[in-house]
Amino acid sequence: MAGIYYYDGQWYDENPKITGPMDHAFWMSSVAFDGARAFQGMVPDLQPHCDRLVRSAIAMGLNPPLEAVEIADLCREAVRRFPQDAELYIRPLFYATEGFVLPEPDSTECVLAVYDSPLPGFGGFKACLSSFRRPAPDMAPTDAKASCLYPNSQRALREAAERGFDNAIIRDPVGNIAEFATANIWIAKDGVAITPVDNGTFLAGVTRKRVMELLTDSGVEVEQQTLTWDDVFSADEVFSTGNYGKVMPVTQLEDRDMQPGPVATKAYDLYFEFAKSTSVF
Repeated sequence: MAGIYYYDGQWYDENPKITGPMDHAFWMSSVAFDGARAFQGMVPDLQPHCDRLVRSAIAMGLNPPLEAVEIADLCREAVRRFPQDAELYIRPLFYATEGFVLPEPDSTECVLAVYDSPLPGFGGFKACLSSFRRPAPDMAPTDAKASCLYPNSQRALREAAERGFDNAIIRDPVGNIAEFATANIWIAKDGVAITPVDNGTFLAGVTRKRVMELLTDSGVEVEQQTLTWDDVFSADEVFSTGNYGKVMPVTQLEDRDMQPGPVATKAYDLYFEFAKSTSVF
């Protein structure tokens, strides 16, 4: 895939080789990252993603060498280096190079990757319930978008793929619904849009927050609730919000066939209408 990368004051057109076995991030996973999107020159919610990156790094014990505004400016510069119609993934990250078990905060470095990644569209995906769970806040750094949290999501995705599904629904430590393996989860019931209450076991996403605001402003009732598997399986609609696909409907839930519904469709349309106000060109 075509991409450009920023590291240590320079731009590269190939993946820079910047870490090795003595770097703390390489063996202790002291990495915080975030993901944003650009498409048709639009970069919706870029600044909130960069703000969260800095918060994540601090939560991981790192000392970010760049401020969130500086990171956002670099991201916009990167996007302008591509054709305006490009569909891109924007991934800045901070990582520690020194330390033994604890990272040395002031050894934190920054790298930015921006690369081709077509949007998946609104075609939908198949989802199943996972046997894996999200950790509690006292078990893992759930207040950060941290690389160390993702191996469990990988296990859930592998389990789902082996069963013929595209994504997995993960519960929290006490058995309530937390999220999809790669995105936040929503259901619709009798026209009400419902997403799990933010209980600290999952990252309540930037796109989730934006969709909550857009739906509310459009007159759709939005609620945060504690959801069970029965709530999800009996819902009128199930859909996701997240950076990769923004809004995507579930078209098969375990053995239940579903169709994109009016709430998910409205959320999708509202989001991409909002995005038009964020062009960098």
